[in-house]
Amino acid sequence: MKIDGKHFRTIWVDDDGWTVGIIDQTKLPHAFETRGLKSASDAAYAIKEMLVRGAPLIGATAAYGICLALREDASDENLEAASNMLLATRPTAVNLRWAIDEMLHTVRNLPRKKRVIAAYARAAEICDEDVEMCRMIGVHGLKLIKELARSKKGKPLNVLTHCNAGWLATVDWGTATSPLYQAHEAGIPIHVWVDETRPRNQGAALTAYELGHEEIPHTIIADNAGGHLMQRGEVDLVITGTDRTAANGDVANKIGTYLKALAAADNEIPFYVALPHTTIDWTLQNGFEIPIEERGAEEVTQMTGRTSEGEVITVDIAAPGSAAANPAFDVSPARLVTGLITERGLCEASLDGLLGLYPEMIDDE
Repeated sequence: MKIDGKHFRTIWVDDDGWTVGIIDQTKLPHAFETRGLKSASDAAYAIKEMLVRGAPLIGATAAYGICLALREDASDENLEAASNMLLATRPTAVNLRWAIDEMLHTVRNLPRKKRVIAAYARAAEICDEDVEMCRMIGVHGLKLIKELARSKKGKPLNVLTHCNAGWLATVDWGTATSPLYQAHEAGIPIHVWVDETRPRNQGAALTAYELGHEEIPHTIIADNAGGHLMQRGEVDLVITGTDRTAANGDVANKIGTYLKALAAADNEIPFYVALPHTTIDWTLQNGFEIPIEERGAEEVTQMTGRTSEGEVITVDIAAPGSAAANPAFDVSPARLVTGLITERGLCEASLDGLLGLYPEMIDDE
């Protein structure tokens, strides 16, 4: 996507041929800053502290983390140590494990002197593949938007999304946002309700940032306003992303997604989830087997913002001494999901639906 007219991916290799560049998402929306990762520890820190976030981008960053580790020491021992360190950074997004497995498969049987070049090549392929998958999610999602837009008779289609499943969560395009960007490019009038997405406000800070730079009409709303808007007929479609999808179609996404799925079902509003195949965990029979990350209480009790003088500060917002819980994800059961949008097309949220798009997985069941 573009920032002030210049195209950016969220991760790249710098001109020196080995340093990995990223956008520091903890600085957004108040400042656009990039950062160079020079070691596997840097990559692990970027993932754990959410300089990068979103399941596909976490996977891409972990892949380059393996590259950086091998550049320092291409031994089997260091490869295993770096893999374990990266795997431990965040537990919910399955793309992390998938990307590391891909990298291990690529380099494990190679001589040490060939590992670094092969690793950087595979990491670049993982990024390019993610871009194409997200583009195709948009292609298939666009068909859905076109169909729904016909009933609006020229009025904007109102789409609600939760958290950030956009360009910033992937390498480019995004998952839930890819159909929106492509609809906008196609001249279809759309308006996006952007859940603020507490804690961390990744909707207000990141999704709104993206949509603004793409000049897509949008409105930030408090998380609890979504059901109200649905009741009033002001939401035509809900699209979210997912950090892990179980084989039965259950989806784990940013905390609060389940409540949107319930409200959408109660108001008979289509609720779709956009994802690449790398986010499907075929080893889990249902979403309640997905490990749910518990993050620090400070994300609930504190908030960062910019003052009227332009200073970015973090302030306490909760009663001193009160405990705070911070589950980062919840599970929306497949029964609440109208359908899944993947790079291969749309399907129902079920094992049969997924296997219809990915028949090669049948033998693995």
